[in-house]
Amino acid sequence: MEFKDLITARKSIRSFTDAPLPDGALDFILEAGRLANSAKNRQKWAFVVVENSETKKTLVPACRNQAFVGESAVVIAVCATDEYYMSCDNPAHFIDASIALDHMQLAVADLGLGSCWLGAFNQDAVRDILGIPKDIIVVGLLVIGVPADQGRPKTRLPIEEIVHREKW
Repeated sequence: MEFKDLITARKSIRSFTDAPLPDGALDFILEAGRLANSAKNRQKWAFVVVENSETKKTLVPACRNQAFVGESAVVIAVCATDEYYMSCDNPAHFIDASIALDHMQLAVADLGLGSCWLGAFNQDAVRDILGIPKDIIVVGLLVIGVPADQGRPKTRLPIEEIVHREKW
């Protein structure tokens, strides 16, 4: 798929079949995250892969009771393993982990699979369920599976509303 088609086609999917991911798909997705850029090439992230049905179901209450979390093929907790702020005062640890998560989400779409980047979760509950140390930040959960439907149409603001040329 051409990149322009990929970014146009990618959307959040919240309904999955019970089919497993195709062979090699998870490795491809994780490799996309591993190859993501990061501030000073620090790569201070970690991915906790959840495939066990019971563990996924246990995550549902920690994810604001969003049932599709338990119905997915895989959930990946994308974590920042330390706090680091760039010279512009922005938190590199959140940004870097988000870039890795986005790379994985684009890999999912490239494979014709569905995903949803989930930020609606209880940090402490997810840490407890997945055995993640308290000093590690769960930046987001990536819920992945074979789509049961095409999801909602993607809507975006017109380019004129978000782009400023030269000055605000």
